[in-house]
Amino acid sequence: MTVTAADVKELREMTGAGMLDCKKALVENDGVKDKAVDWLRKKGLSKAAKKAGRIAAEGSISSYIHGEGRIGVLLEVNCETDFVAKTDDFQNFVSDIAMHIAAVGPQFVSMDDITDAEKAKETQVLKDKAIEEGKKPEFLDKILEGQIKKWAASICLLEQPYVKNPDLTVKEYLTNTIAKIGENMVIRRFTRFELGEGIEKKVDNFAEEVAAQLNS
Repeated sequence: MTVTAADVKELREMTGAGMLDCKKALVENDGVKDKAVDWLRKKGLSKAAKKAGRIAAEGSISSYIHGEGRIGVLLEVNCETDFVAKTDDFQNFVSDIAMHIAAVGPQFVSMDDITDAEKAKETQVLKDKAIEEGKKPEFLDKILEGQIKKWAASICLLEQPYVKNPDLTVKEYLTNTIAKIGENMVIRRFTRFELGEGIEKKVDNFAEEVAAQLNS
C-alpha cells in the first residue's frame, strides 16, 4: 500500500493529528481515510484520557466579535502551562470554539451544567406535547427519556457537531487537540451576546400606518 504525501496532508487537515500519526493511520487502514480517521480518534481518546485528571489552571480568556458587532463571545479555555497557552495550536482551538459558539449558540458547556429546574421544565413541555399528540401513557417515560437526551445534546457545547467539521463533536475536537498538544485542556465557561437580545422590538405594520394616514 503506497501512501502519498498528499494523502497524509489531507488526513492531517481533517483530524489535526501529527504527520507521522496520519501516515501510520493510513498504512494501518489500507489508505481508507474514513477508517484512518476512526483509528486516530481512538488513539487520541487513549492519549487524552491519561491527561484528563491533570489540573488545568492556565489558558486564556478570549473574545470573538461576529457580524459587524452583532454577536460577541467571551470564552475561557484552560490548559496546564502558560507555554502551551501561547502556542498556535491552543490559540487556534480557542478561536474555533468561540466562532462555533457565535454560530450555533449553545446554552451550556456540558450536560452536567443543566440545572434540575431546566430539565424539569423541558420534560413537562415535552410530556404535554406527547399527550396532546396521543402518545400512550405506558410509553411516555421511554419517549421522554430519548427526547430529553436529544434536547440536552442540542444545547450543550461539548455534544454539538463542530461547526467547521460536523463529523466531529466539539468534545471530540477537544480530545484530539489534547492528544496533539500533550496537555489537559478544559472549556470552562463562555458568555454569548447578541445585539438586542431580550429587548422587545417594535414591529411597524406599514399597511396599517398608511391606512391610518389616509383616514386622518
